[in-house]
Amino acid sequence: MRIARAAFRLACLGVVLTLVGCQSDNTAQLDGTVKLAGEPLDKGSIAFAPADGQGQTAGGEITNGKYSVKVPVGVMKVEIRYPKVVGKKKDYDAPGGKYYDLYEESLPPKYNDETTLTVKVQRGKNQKDWDLGK
Repeated sequence: MRIARAAFRLACLGVVLTLVGCQSDNTAQLDGTVKLAGEPLDKGSIAFAPADGQGQTAGGEITNGKYSVKVPVGVMKVEIRYPKVVGKKKDYDAPGGKYYDLYEESLPPKYNDETTLTVKVQRGKNQKDWDLGK
C-alpha cells in the first residue's frame, strides 16, 4: 500500500512537472532585418501581437536594420515603427527653457497602426526579413 501511494505521488509529480515545462516557455527566437527602400533602418521598433488577439505580445528595438526578439509561438501581427525628428519644442517648465525633439512616425499606417504584416513563429529559431519598399 505504501509503495503504491509513493508511486502514485511520483507519477502525479511527473505529470505536474511535464505540464509546467510545456507551459513555461511557449516562445521562440525571431531574428531578422528591416529595410526601407533597400536601406537598413538605423533605429526603430518592432512589435508582435497574436493575430487572434489572445495571448502575450513581444517587441524590441531595431538597430542598424537588425532585430532579435523572443516571440510567442503562433501567427503574429507585426508593427514596425520608424520615428523621425520633425522639429523642436521648448519645455517652459525646465530651468533655462530647454528644448526637446518632436517625433513623427515616418512609415505608412499599413506597417504599424493599420498593420497588414504577419509572421508565423515556430518553435526553435526563426528568421524574418522585411523590406518595406519606398
